[in-house]
Amino acid sequence: MSRSEALYAEACRWMPGGVNSPVRAFRAVGGVPPFIARGEGARVFDVDGRSYIDYVGSYGPLILGHAEPRVVEAIAQAARTGTTFGAPTEGEVALAQLLVEAVPSLEQVRLVNSGTEATMSAIRLSRAATGRTGIVKFRGGYHGHVDALLVESGSGASTLGVPSSPGIPAAVVAETHVLPYNDLDAAEALFAQRGDQIACVIVEPVAGNMGLIPPEPGFLAGLRRLTEEHGALLIFDEVITGFRVAFGGAQTLYGVLPDLTCLGKIIGGGLPIGAYGGRRELMEQVAPAGPVYQAGTLSGNPVAVAAGLKTLQILKEENPYPALEAKGALLAQGLAEAAQEAGVPVQIHQVGSLLGLFFSEAPVRNAADVAASDGEAFRRFFHAMLAGGVYLAPSPWEAWFLSTAHGEADIEQTVEAARQAFRLAAEGSRLA
Repeated sequence: MSRSEALYAEACRWMPGGVNSPVRAFRAVGGVPPFIARGEGARVFDVDGRSYIDYVGSYGPLILGHAEPRVVEAIAQAARTGTTFGAPTEGEVALAQLLVEAVPSLEQVRLVNSGTEATMSAIRLSRAATGRTGIVKFRGGYHGHVDALLVESGSGASTLGVPSSPGIPAAVVAETHVLPYNDLDAAEALFAQRGDQIACVIVEPVAGNMGLIPPEPGFLAGLRRLTEEHGALLIFDEVITGFRVAFGGAQTLYGVLPDLTCLGKIIGGGLPIGAYGGRRELMEQVAPAGPVYQAGTLSGNPVAVAAGLKTLQILKEENPYPALEAKGALLAQGLAEAAQEAGVPVQIHQVGSLLGLFFSEAPVRNAADVAASDGEAFRRFFHAMLAGGVYLAPSPWEAWFLSTAHGEADIEQTVEAARQAFRLAAEGSRLA
């Protein structure tokens, strides 16, 4: 028995499913997850001594790679002066200023502890600002484990929410409407019927929780138009895309500005953080400036703020985005060629340093298309890649993340591993 297997068996005694977040348990692909001992640059190393090229990157925060020395030093310096105070600090001001200056839609921002807190708070603010209760989200878009957003789509273009987890009363999600991503016609139909009841639309401007799916031309602009016409607010969930696809987020890349923006991941430099912000007149409704209550003991934690501030300063000064775009394109091209050589139909999406790979002959533009892709082929591909020293997220519903630490040699090794993995996936399909 490997040490990872022993640790997983022990973990299952003390934690639900042996993990502290569900996807880590490998339920979508089977097997036992490797327990990671350390990370360095583009690689992680497990407790059994194996090394992997890492495309998980803690699901997005590590755009500079693992244990970036300047970020580690910023964390150490902050920790030496105190880990939490429950009081204002100078670092909070600096990070808030940097966020407002970088993200076009922000005039004020509130730091919180997670992306979930950010989306929950933005929705509360939207309901207070509009006096309405309806919410619109898109199937497959994950915005944290907020009760009102853990809903599934039923039949038809728009469905009133049905809880997708026990423990959520139906009444909590009764006014959550679920639409297909990239379907502007469905959004227009919903607004024509219920536009005066909708407080907000929340959307990932680039969907990163159903693999990776870019917005189709006109989709984001259409949502902006619809919300303005009907007096609703538009919320961009940029927890993944913020400072990932561009320094100011996807809103700078696509030229569409929301009313409220939710951030996380990269802005904490690998430590827990979140933020939401928008126009001043909206944010001044948040306590203590206004009546909309939201608080957090560890909000603006000085160690997380220091890590995020150093990360964003490096990104601003060094502007790695053109190089990340080139790396992403090189990896996408290599994977496409490897799949073609193996005769495996795949759809590969790339936006900057984000990738999505789907085993499908048909285009993938929304969650239904992801669900229709070949999950068994992905399972075989995943395990072959892991055996080849490449660590991917254990689900086709997750994106791949590159970092500035990934070099051409890492990409070449990844593509070479993919050649064998695609052949194994194809062989399994023929046997099936």
